[in-house]
Amino acid sequence: MPGDHSIAVDPGYGVDAPNVVHGERRQSLQGFEDVYTDIVDYIVRITHRIWEDQDVGYIYDTYAPGCRLYDDSGVHFGVEQLVSGTMQSINAFPDCRHYADDVIWAGTDTEGFVTSHRAINIGHHTGPWRWGEPTGRKLETWVIANCVVRNNEIYEEWVLYNTAAKLQQLGIDVLAAAREYGNSKDFPGLAERGFAEVDRIEGGRKPMPYPEPSSPGFDVEHEVRRLFHDVYNRRDLSAVDRIYARTVRWHGATNRTGYGRSDVRGMARNLLATFPDMGVRVDEVYWMGNDVDGYSASVRWSGAGTHRGYGLYGTPTGRRVHLWGISQLYFAQGEIVEEWSLFNEFDVLAQLLRDDPGE
Repeated sequence: MPGDHSIAVDPGYGVDAPNVVHGERRQSLQGFEDVYTDIVDYIVRITHRIWEDQDVGYIYDTYAPGCRLYDDSGVHFGVEQLVSGTMQSINAFPDCRHYADDVIWAGTDTEGFVTSHRAINIGHHTGPWRWGEPTGRKLETWVIANCVVRNNEIYEEWVLYNTAAKLQQLGIDVLAAAREYGNSKDFPGLAERGFAEVDRIEGGRKPMPYPEPSSPGFDVEHEVRRLFHDVYNRRDLSAVDRIYARTVRWHGATNRTGYGRSDVRGMARNLLATFPDMGVRVDEVYWMGNDVDGYSASVRWSGAGTHRGYGLYGTPTGRRVHLWGISQLYFAQGEIVEEWSLFNEFDVLAQLLRDDPGE
């Protein structure tokens, strides 16, 4: 894990700003194109070239032929589907700008890099897409994409497009769109999804509090895993007060925002009330930083639960759903001072609202 933030997104970074000189290589990138100075520069600039320069064919140079892509609609294999989806999105939002907000990374060129790229998307809906004719409305939302990269190619990508937020801003009925999507032939049922069942209560035993750290000092991974376990498996919402700052800024799926511990607890409480048997597993966590400057952590997680309660999505349907998400957590002096979290909310709505659950 990088011990500082020296290789990071600079405030106001713009790859197409006039007179920008990217400079000498700051990081060993064996196997990468010479134009890139470090892994953050690589992620930001390939995104710009593909989406804003609209060099969609550059995907062939920067994604492995058999790459795996996980999104709201499940797992997809192969670069051609990625090229097709990108072209359709650019056609619907041809003036869309993708502003890099942050890139959290870890790894080396020999073992491979992992990156968590958060971007702000701003544009106008001037082309047709899956959900209908152009609306002309402005889109302003944010996305997170986590990638595994080696030798100039992305082998795996986990991306959340904040789909419900996009539909909402364009005046499209989110619930009707989710039902239509859930009924479509392309929608994967639970049996088709490649995820492990979450064992919240193993062997009939009650979920125990997460163990205390075995050594002194602040352990980012331990604190992250303890947070998710204690809140979502143990149902201990007081864990929020233990690790979040009083003035934490929180940004959630479908462009939700909040301030303070009560808003963080509120979202967790809503999820647990909606899915009373919900369990969560942390699938991946990496970070950059140190005790003095603070830490930036990327957390990818998955969960499952049954819609048996009142919370986020109205009258209980009794249907079981698969959830997965990406959270970016920012620590200062041992507390989380900012959080950006997305989960597959549109996909969850489709699982709940489809006419035939098909399980």
